[in-house]
Amino acid sequence: MSRYHVTNSEGQFEKDSGEQILANKLGISDAHDIDDAELVLLEQLYHAVFEQHFPLGLITVEILKSWHRRWLGNIYAWAGQERTVNISKGGFMFAPSAQLPKLLKDFDVKYLARYTPCTGMSEEQLIEAIAITHVELILVHPFREGNGRLSRLLADVMAVQGGYKPLDYQRWEQNKTRYISAIHAGMAMNYEPMKYWVSQALRKD
Repeated sequence: MSRYHVTNSEGQFEKDSGEQILANKLGISDAHDIDDAELVLLEQLYHAVFEQHFPLGLITVEILKSWHRRWLGNIYAWAGQERTVNISKGGFMFAPSAQLPKLLKDFDVKYLARYTPCTGMSEEQLIEAIAITHVELILVHPFREGNGRLSRLLADVMAVQGGYKPLDYQRWEQNKTRYISAIHAGMAMNYEPMKYWVSQALRKD
């Protein structure tokens, strides 16, 4: 898994990790070990969200932060908190950290409040709702790590709210370059490419 490039002096890495592993509570410096730990905890989060406390109503930024904290809180001190560093990936710069408070407030009002809960939506409406919120959350990238996986969790919750199964991301993984292009298209508020990928991933219950 490729890690983010951090452009701020606050980017701290684990010793002996070759600046590949973010400083963590467990002292893990091996990429495979940190990936395994994050995956196990992500599975636990999915279990908690879908089997214990499924959100039937409006989803908010505070809920997203609570999911992130529950997922990565045992690994990273900053879990659930807005990042304070600027980050880029593959040469693409995500939203500046200084703008996050305003951007997340806008995301709450313009997107989450408009598109959740997804109950009673037609398939076309659901695809649009998931595509737009997914693109906008990825572009904001509110956390130091785990933004893509948290965005998928949000998409899965929205799909289940709409009466479908969690999304099947196999096609996204097989066409990663086109998926990333669909994210970038969202910068110009062109969500059609992402609507295509959501339609490919949506599974009837």
